[in-house]
Amino acid sequence: MPTAPAEGDGGTDAVPGPSEGERRSPLWWPAFALPAVAAVVYTVATRRLTGDIHYVLGALRTGGEAGYSPSEVFTHRPFFYRWFIAGLDRIAFGGTGLRETLLETAGALLAAAAAAALYAALLRRVTGREAALTAGATGLALALAPRTDFLQPEWAAVVLTVFGVAAAIGPARPWPAALLAGLPLGLAVMMKYSTAATAAIGVLLVYAVDRGRAVRLALVAVPTAAALFGLSVLAGSHEWQWTRDMPQINQSALSRTGIHPSFVLTRSVDYLADRAVLSPVLLLLPGALLLVLGRVRGRLRRAELLAVAAATGLGALAVVVVQGNWFLYHAAQLPVLAAVLWGLAVGGARRTPPRLFCAVSLGYGALPVLYARAPEGVQRPAVVWAAGALALLAALVDALLEARGPRRTQGIRPAYGVWHASAALAAVVCLAASIWPGSPHLAMNGRVTVTSAAYLRGMRHIEDEADRVRAALPAGAPVLYLAFGDTTYYVGHPARCRYPIATFLQRSRFLPDVAGLASFRENADCVDHDPAPYAVLERGWFRPGKVDPDLARRIAAVYDCPPASAGGNLVLCVRRSGVR
Repeated sequence: MPTAPAEGDGGTDAVPGPSEGERRSPLWWPAFALPAVAAVVYTVATRRLTGDIHYVLGALRTGGEAGYSPSEVFTHRPFFYRWFIAGLDRIAFGGTGLRETLLETAGALLAAAAAAALYAALLRRVTGREAALTAGATGLALALAPRTDFLQPEWAAVVLTVFGVAAAIGPARPWPAALLAGLPLGLAVMMKYSTAATAAIGVLLVYAVDRGRAVRLALVAVPTAAALFGLSVLAGSHEWQWTRDMPQINQSALSRTGIHPSFVLTRSVDYLADRAVLSPVLLLLPGALLLVLGRVRGRLRRAELLAVAAATGLGALAVVVVQGNWFLYHAAQLPVLAAVLWGLAVGGARRTPPRLFCAVSLGYGALPVLYARAPEGVQRPAVVWAAGALALLAALVDALLEARGPRRTQGIRPAYGVWHASAALAAVVCLAASIWPGSPHLAMNGRVTVTSAAYLRGMRHIEDEADRVRAALPAGAPVLYLAFGDTTYYVGHPARCRYPIATFLQRSRFLPDVAGLASFRENADCVDHDPAPYAVLERGWFRPGKVDPDLARRIAAVYDCPPASAGGNLVLCVRRSGVR
């Protein structure tokens, strides 16, 4: 949140740059750009996609081969997100590894474009150094996002929100800026509907810069999002039905569980610690906020910005609580917000960067790998929160040193570029913390449950199992998938149904009332209305003996599956003779 006076307060957009005669060190760009590019290239080549993206791609590909467009294929994701992923997938080609690398590349380019737009917009309001560090950290936080976040609806919403914020604060005229920013903000809402919180956070960030522009943006973005939703309902014959039915298949939603304040508070504390284990830049957020607020003049303005920060944090956490699943990627916006504040805190320093804070930032680049290797007794939320307290203490010391006032510039200038180059390197190291093989892939209650390397080994096992099943299928044979997204993704045979992955059917295992939904009935018709000659059954995910009893009878009447004692987890079922 730039500390320049807002237009609505009678201030100007311009913020003085470095003082006359202050030299910009050539160490700046190489120190940030070269390690950053190396980290992004490594990530693109090695990260691979997570299972949720496999789910969407598997449904879109197998449903597309059955003749259904992304508008008509159910993937548990809204209309515009389906088209977003389908658009990225259409530029990819080759085998699985190459296609995923190309999708990773496309995502990294989107992150770079968002960072470039933010940099151009910030140049009108802050110094070049502050704009470069803030936009660069934002782009890296998106490009080097943990595998669980990358290309998810929440991630896409953050990218669109960055574009929206840049469009809102960049152009000189407020109303054209609001009109330009309304579309990306509206699309951010459409990525998952719950991502309306991310778009709202974007409006709050604009408010921190310029109140008038934030009001204009809200006036434009809200009807834009509503119009986009209406367009999706008109363009997809089932979109309204799926919008009604999707919340009903979430057994953890607050609408089913009710609100339990003590549980929400305790779980939120642990959840934020888990999120920080994957993205240690989140540990730097309180300290960065302290440094930024320490430079703001006026108690009222400082209180106002603190209220904006609190509303932003509560909004980001509220959307996690409401969904009730506590998936780490539901808070994908928090590490990016932390990166934004880090850039403003470090780039906006009046003299040298906050040295202790940058040193902690550099050290936390190794935190995920070290934490994952720590004894189980050490892996606790309290330890993670203690690491955040250390970063806050470092920021406090730096803020007190900075408040002592500027020293004589003589003797400082020669080290000026070195210190800022070191700060830029610290940002790269910290933001790259989640991409290494030994870094956590998932954490629960402070304990690392799966590392990145272990996750990739598990994916290779799933791919091998899918290859075994695919080898038993005739080329191009249609399949009924009673299996989760990873299996569908790797088997890749066409479906005969607009529900390529039997999500609604599987949910009746946990929620019997799901069987009364229109989408369940349509999904169940895929079993015995023009059934596919083969079915792929993943017993660990879809258990015929646990789902709706009538559905189980319909499956048994159509398909002959190997017995559970002999077939293993992933089996190939054959349509019974005489069934057409």
